[in-house]
Amino acid sequence: MRRTRLWILAAFTLSTIAIVFLLPRIPQDPAYHQFADQRTFFGIPNCLNVISNAPFLLVGAQALAFLFRCQSAGEKAAFSNPLERWPYAVFFLGVALTSVGSTYYHLAPSNNTLIWDRLPMTVAFVSFFAAVVAERISLKAGMWLLPPLILIGIGSVAYWNLTEMHGRGDLRPYGYVQGYPLLGVPLLIALFPPAYTRTVDLLAVGGIYVVAKLFELFDRPIFDLGHFVSGHTLKHLAAALSAYWALRMLQLRVPCGARLKNAVPVTLA
Repeated sequence: MRRTRLWILAAFTLSTIAIVFLLPRIPQDPAYHQFADQRTFFGIPNCLNVISNAPFLLVGAQALAFLFRCQSAGEKAAFSNPLERWPYAVFFLGVALTSVGSTYYHLAPSNNTLIWDRLPMTVAFVSFFAAVVAERISLKAGMWLLPPLILIGIGSVAYWNLTEMHGRGDLRPYGYVQGYPLLGVPLLIALFPPAYTRTVDLLAVGGIYVVAKLFELFDRPIFDLGHFVSGHTLKHLAAALSAYWALRMLQLRVPCGARLKNAVPVTLA
């Protein structure tokens, strides 16, 4: 049965890769950098899109502190094996660095600065998937996948940049790296049993990120509602909330066996 589930996951992965690369090349839209809210406040260009990156750094730093502080009751509940924290550490490091990269990009939006926005994001995407693999399939599989997935994520941005430089921009690999975890994590949840409680939080992390992408898609219409805040600014806040939800999951969850062990027995009089 487990082997069948692994074959289903492999078939899903290979088929989605094939579908993506059967699609026509996807160049970067030059209008992408023309965000709805370009206002300058306090001498900061594109101010709200710049400062809305701060939550990424706050969540990333808080999470890394949680992962690496001295052993505590909460941390013991979060990880049955200390090695399990490493994919999450890379994930939250990527989240924290996204604050730096995205700030740099939004100060002067262009393809050249967009590279530094996308690089840490891809590291976060793939490491989160590796973390779920480690918990759902095996720790060995998750740890083995982590380094090559990071290289694939970074390579997808490097490939996009190289193709843009040669006038044949292609976002397909980058789009796949971003989109696959959104589909792959729910599939892992459906196929493999949980090691920890709060599985619904894994779905919430992806769901909130989908909302963030919708905010990004409707950047201009949201801004035009009252010229108060743009969709892209809300995208940053929602994406940071998605990362925070992952931290919240780690802080609150316990191993499934521990939940059963600590359950209060019910007796009938």
